[in-house]
Amino acid sequence: MVYYNVSSYNSDMFLVGIISWWYSNGFISRIRITIKRLRLSADFFSVGLLLSTLFAPFRQISADASGVSFADQIHAFFDKLLSRMIGFVVRLFMIIVSLIIMSLQIVFGAIILISWLIIPILPVVGLIATVIGWVPRWI
Repeated sequence: MVYYNVSSYNSDMFLVGIISWWYSNGFISRIRITIKRLRLSADFFSVGLLLSTLFAPFRQISADASGVSFADQIHAFFDKLLSRMIGFVVRLFMIIVSLIIMSLQIVFGAIILISWLIIPILPVVGLIATVIGWVPRWI
């Protein structure tokens, strides 16, 4: 019977498997998570709908002016105009808020992705710093 020392082989392959996953599938998964968060935020704020209805009236109950006097038609026109201006301001504010939130998600997503690439290297850097005797000033 032949016995192999599989413990060192398995641990080496385990480490290679973790590192290869970290820099391939794991990294791609992090990118997908970031993109999914952006899509969910765009869906939550309904940015496309807000843009398509930017100049639509805002919660107008009724301003129908068909078959009424000229003064009522002018009054209805200004009611609709005021409603559209209010709708424009509210929708524009919501679009700006959503863009700010999505911009923050992009910045934090980029920080997470950069950290994802650096984290496996930190133990090696710490080991090298320990071997050469480097100590941070605050210690």
